Amino acid sequence: MTGSMDGIRVVEATMMLAGPIAARILGDQGADVIKVEVPNGGDVVRVMGPARNSFSSIFANVNRNKRSVTLNLKNPKGLDWMMKLVATADVFIQNFRPGTVERIGLDEATLRAIKPDLIYVSISGFGETGHYADKKGYDPVIQALSGLASIQADGATGRPGMVRLVIPDKITGMTAAQAISSALFARERTGKGQHVRVSMLDSVIAFHWPEGMASHTWVGKGTEARKARIAQDLVFQTADGFITCGANSDVEWVNLCNVLERWDLLEDDRFKTPASRMQYAPERLVEMQKTLLDRTNTDWLDLLEAADVPCAPIVERDHLHEDIQVVENGILVESKHPVGGDMRQARPPEIMDGTPSELRRPAPSLGEHTDEVLTELGASSDDIEQLRAENTII
Repeated sequence: MTGSMDGIRVVEATMMLAGPIAARILGDQGADVIKVEVPNGGDVVRVMGPARNSFSSIFANVNRNKRSVTLNLKNPKGLDWMMKLVATADVFIQNFRPGTVERIGLDEATLRAIKPDLIYVSISGFGETGHYADKKGYDPVIQALSGLASIQADGATGRPGMVRLVIPDKITGMTAAQAISSALFARERTGKGQHVRVSMLDSVIAFHWPEGMASHTWVGKGTEARKARIAQDLVFQTADGFITCGANSDVEWVNLCNVLERWDLLEDDRFKTPASRMQYAPERLVEMQKTLLDRTNTDWLDLLEAADVPCAPIVERDHLHEDIQVVENGILVESKHPVGGDMRQARPPEIMDGTPSELRRPAPSLGEHTDEVLTELGASSDDIEQLRAENTII
């Protein structure tokens, strides 16, 4: 069986994470993704993070199911071959800073003249206009400006904190992939391409707004004014480790208190309703922690599970691949990368029984498929030899 995006060609002229993640999702789903990189080094992620045999594990995860082509777009011949490649594409993704594509000659108007029904995708930090348009949209900058760092503030000191993952890039990549799929679906109906614009700031604010900005949702008079309080993490220490547990409904709260044998909490007015338990979350969690220190992880989890209270052990990263549900779901798969060797990575999370997503090819070495792709576009061996001699490709 083939993936749902089989027959779709994506030309990706992006670096770092947001754009490559969007393209990787489409590649996982069967698209022919051609990653165009500069000859002198390529995507900077190639040299970021842990590596084996000089091949970055981050790059390996983010750029699987792609072919790599090097083109010097400052060279007219390189740009000419890029245009020939775009003419065969369904989707073009770029994440250059505003104004760059116009200078290079890869702007929407130019490419649409070559491929009228092209889905042209612009991924940016802050959008193409506005006060921050030219600002570099790195992860910490987006976390700071989007309010995400504020949401992560320490409950005791109020000091803002950063999420220890590059959440903005990942959310943006997922948002872009979904938007591209919608644009392709619309093209099937109308025959028309369109320009899809996705900014990291837009994506993160939309992501955290529902509960992260719940106290700022209702506007104007009549809004119930309840001071928002920053709850502590739902992480509890036990006699031999850490677990998480919690209760949203009244039934879960009663069951939790029964397990803890803290019937006094059921009589506490601060914890009578879901709303009040949220309002007084820090106090409630302190009381729970006092009791949870008395027994081991296994003891508490057995009791909580039996009472149908949501709970789980805090799984260390070193043991995630051994977790029973991770194993039973087949979430992690092992393969052999031609450069890095034996590797483990997460499979595509979506399970589609008719058009399955799959790991078809490992992340490519820089320019690994240049000759192959240019030959598909009609280049002769002499053409390729000349381009290489001129450093237009490697």
